[in-house]
Amino acid sequence: MVNVHILMGKFQHLVDYLQVLGLDADAVVDAAGLSMAQILAAPPEQKAPALHYSRLYKHAVRAMQSIQGAVPWGAGVGTDAFEMMCHAIMGSSSLGEALERAERFSKVIEPVTGNHISLVSENGVAELRYSLLDPNSTTAFVPRGWWRGDSADSVARASGILVWHAFCGWLIGHALETQRVTIGAPAVSDAYAQSLGDALAVTPVFDAQYSSITFSAHALDYRVVQNHDSLQGFLDQTVYQLICIEQRPASAAAAIKGLLGNDFSHGMPTFTDIAERLAMSESSLRRRLIQEETSFQALKDEVRCELARHYLADSGMKLVDVSERLGFTEPSSFGRSFRQWTGMTPKAYRERYGRQDLRHTG
Repeated sequence: MVNVHILMGKFQHLVDYLQVLGLDADAVVDAAGLSMAQILAAPPEQKAPALHYSRLYKHAVRAMQSIQGAVPWGAGVGTDAFEMMCHAIMGSSSLGEALERAERFSKVIEPVTGNHISLVSENGVAELRYSLLDPNSTTAFVPRGWWRGDSADSVARASGILVWHAFCGWLIGHALETQRVTIGAPAVSDAYAQSLGDALAVTPVFDAQYSSITFSAHALDYRVVQNHDSLQGFLDQTVYQLICIEQRPASAAAAIKGLLGNDFSHGMPTFTDIAERLAMSESSLRRRLIQEETSFQALKDEVRCELARHYLADSGMKLVDVSERLGFTEPSSFGRSFRQWTGMTPKAYRERYGRQDLRHTG
């Protein structure tokens, strides 16, 4: 597990916030398996495991939901609504498909969450917009005298952008490269803007018309590397997982798997193509893969095997169409490769793992 730490001051701010809200901070800390005495006694600059903070935040959000379901901070991360949205988009083959599902889901439950996202893609540029529907939706979470009360709207919008940026990174297995970030609210402070810029690798523009992340539309084709199995671990440690995505160096293997996409009917990207997309020389990329104990060919096989499993189990595609989409010129070649990968024929795999109402022998 990645060894990530954050300052104790964040623990202390969260505990203080719960107390100002009138919630039982001691009960929240106990539920997280932490010591209130140790949290309060620690110097703010002391570092503590981010995993501990993730547990504390998860239980804090559970307590906040007793006030109202629309928790405005961090796009509602940790709430029941956020978790249900995560379940709704699992099974998406690409980042674009995942975001389209998330947009549809957010529109359905926006009366509960108080926020929604929308995706706009044109002229090679994609823009993910995050909106708070009601400027007064944060009122219940901005108690009188809270030190951040004057900037609550800005923090709510900016933290939502942070979460969506990191969440996209978690879905594709590496940080999403942003071109522009806007926040539809006034700046909080230079220090706050700097911290956002460090996490997003782009200096945010405040006082914008809306809050958004802009990135290359090519990223919408990045393959989703997460699944229902990895989702549970993510939901158990959401904040920790998001912190890791923002702080850890990008995995070359994960980046390549995302860049390969999910439709090879017109051919797969070459190693040269991938190196150019990653702004790396071929020799540097090859060294990175050796360090990560893998190869371009192995990654291509992993991607095609994972996609084949997905299409055979979760879609009604005929075997010949699956073969074509994976870039095989003959179904027999696909069958041999799939058997080499899994020890089973495609037909046998579908009969064992396919959804009953979607099975086709092709």
